[in-house]
Amino acid sequence: MVYEERNTWVGLIVSVIAMTVYVVVILQQADGGPLTDVVWWPIMLWTIGLSIVGSIVISILWGILAGMRDPDGVGRSDVRDRDIARMGSRVGQAFMVIAGLGVIVLCAFEADWFWIANTMFFGFFLTAFLGGIASVIAYRRGMV
Repeated sequence: MVYEERNTWVGLIVSVIAMTVYVVVILQQADGGPLTDVVWWPIMLWTIGLSIVGSIVISILWGILAGMRDPDGVGRSDVRDRDIARMGSRVGQAFMVIAGLGVIVLCAFEADWFWIANTMFFGFFLTAFLGGIASVIAYRRGMV
């Protein structure tokens, strides 16, 4: 597995775990009440921060393990890796645009900040997750 593909897998794993933890914590904080009453922003910021730190740590550890197995190929990338990364980014960006449009609509209807922020946050998740899935598929099946 090449460097870029490993990092894509790390992003997928961390984003799924982070979003799951975030949703569970928010639902626990709501305790059956309205979600808009939850103080969501510290939970969201901690989730984002820990996701970034977790991704970096896991990438480093996985890179060290990969380097022990194949010292010559651990950090190499080529044109194929760049093309796959670009394609994955394009797929992900489409969902960021959709989330951005959803935020504009929510603002137009003066929705609660909880819904506006969480729409954007979910858009970030979809961008990372679906872009990563597209990249992994391209690594496994090739680009068409």
